[in-house]
Amino acid sequence: MGRLFNAPHRARRISLPTFVIGTALLVAFSVTLKLFPIGGWGGFSHLVMPAITLSLPYAAYIARLTRFGMIDQLESDYVRTARAKGVSEMRVVLRHALKNAFLPVLSYLGPAAAMALTGSFVVEKVFAVPGIGTHFVDAVLSKDLTLIMGVVLTYATMLILFNLIVDVMYRWVDPRIELG
Repeated sequence: MGRLFNAPHRARRISLPTFVIGTALLVAFSVTLKLFPIGGWGGFSHLVMPAITLSLPYAAYIARLTRFGMIDQLESDYVRTARAKGVSEMRVVLRHALKNAFLPVLSYLGPAAAMALTGSFVVEKVFAVPGIGTHFVDAVLSKDLTLIMGVVLTYATMLILFNLIVDVMYRWVDPRIELG
């Protein structure tokens, strides 16, 4: 039983699925508290709950990656050297440790953005938001192969662009990394 809870680090979701989060947010903030509209697409208030729904399943894992990275970096030699030189703790944490601890998080952001896009199908249905996910589901149901191929091509292009942006950001975060 102890091995189950002390299992090695694995990439997995820590939060609830998006349809459960979305439904709970709708009930809590739209039906009960009446703070946000139930559905549709209009101003900023229509964007808040779908954005939270899409981001929550990944927030816990990103926080976990950041925490483990910071623990590792704060015990490193260059952080001890910076502290010994009298650099303020805020500068040590933000400038030295967080910068290097962010690299694993940055590696996760490209695929996470792609996973969030594929999860947007459910969020669009839950919040009645017109989007490309709705068109994809309708195309599958009506067997419109041209639209299916177009949506898949769009998502593939976005996945490649996200990963390219992550690779370019590696160089920006850590200048020691070479792009070629």
